[in-house]
Amino acid sequence: MPHAVMFPGQGAAASGAGEPWRRDPAWSVVTEAEAVLDRPLAHLLLDADAAELATTRSSQLAVFLTSLVAWEAVAPRLPGAPVAFAGHSLGQITALVASGTVDRPDGFRLAARRADLSQESADANPGRMAALAGADLEAAERLCDAIEDLWVANDNAPGQVVVAGTAGAVERAVDVAGDVGIRRLKVLAVGHAFHTPLLADAAEGLRPLVETMRFHEPTAPIMGNTDAVLHADSSGWPDRLCRHLMEPVQWRLSQERLAAAGADTFLEIGPGRVLAGLAKRTVPQVTVNTIAQPAELVQLGAAGTLSEVGP
Repeated sequence: MPHAVMFPGQGAAASGAGEPWRRDPAWSVVTEAEAVLDRPLAHLLLDADAAELATTRSSQLAVFLTSLVAWEAVAPRLPGAPVAFAGHSLGQITALVASGTVDRPDGFRLAARRADLSQESADANPGRMAALAGADLEAAERLCDAIEDLWVANDNAPGQVVVAGTAGAVERAVDVAGDVGIRRLKVLAVGHAFHTPLLADAAEGLRPLVETMRFHEPTAPIMGNTDAVLHADSSGWPDRLCRHLMEPVQWRLSQERLAAAGADTFLEIGPGRVLAGLAKRTVPQVTVNTIAQPAELVQLGAAGTLSEVGP
């Protein structure tokens, strides 16, 4: 059964999301990350509270490590190789590690540096994000054209577009959304305008690290977040990862192209079920499964199918 593997972004962070994996052999990923980064990390997956996980630095590492633990447990049980890997925002780094494009120690360093730089950028230059309910990309672009310092940040699914910008720009967007045909605008509980030019300082801070990293040919193509193109070789990732911080996530188009590439099943691996929900809205013909905890591994690969895994 041709399947694509997907990993969530920092919005999937939840207190205790890693607890179900604590006694699984795959938990060794966390121990390895602590040794490489020389800092305690297990608490982020086990008992960090909502306030701590509301910070970019903590939420990104918590989701990244929980997803990698789950992947370590899932990978040997998959019925064949994936058609492709994909990850939403932060999840693209998880996809790079899972596909073998980035060695795991480098992946730990990359995720930690990205999280630190994103937090520093948020502290120095706060921004906001807002979800547009029922709006398409064209309506979102009209709104951004009407307001300075507001940009499209995520095109997630039909009727689910996120804009971001300065706090003032998002406040103005709330006032004028109806004028451009947007039914409802919900301001999100995040402290920065991710995937906009406001992250330019973080992108430049990341560049020295990614330009010294070694990238390998992936075991399966990786869907690029910002270009919605499947990349089957190791080239271009340093620039892609820096631009990724400042450019919108083309997730709706990414899902459509994964399906067009032959994936008839999407497997979301890691905390939460956000990507499964977006896939059901975008490519309803595709079977969508999730693995967020060990209990969902039981039927994985039985009779060469993924159809009984997850909700």
